[in-house]
Amino acid sequence: MEKFYIYILANQHHTVFYTGFTGDLERRVLEHKNGLLKSFTKKYNIDKLLYYEEFFGAAEAKHRERQIKKYKRAWKENLINSINPTWKDLYDDLRSRPSAARGPVPRPPN
Repeated sequence: MEKFYIYILANQHHTVFYTGFTGDLERRVLEHKNGLLKSFTKKYNIDKLLYYEEFFGAAEAKHRERQIKKYKRAWKENLINSINPTWKDLYDDLRSRPSAARGPVPRPPN
């Protein structure tokens, strides 16, 4: 099965968030880090990977991305804190970090 990811990036000072969806997380984050995309993330220097989830279906990942995008900043901060309380850039750990190490994924209220 093909893997898909949703992710949350922030700028250096954590003042701006971006939530995205991709089939290749490592490549996509690298594109953001190198400013290869003429987009919102380049304009606001958003390149720090703070959170991600892995899925085995594009539809489920896309649905999760839409869920996260509609929630307010405080909820997203709690989501990030659930797996990354120090808010370190997870990109460096991406290759070696197993999915199970991220722990349970909090779900938004209905």
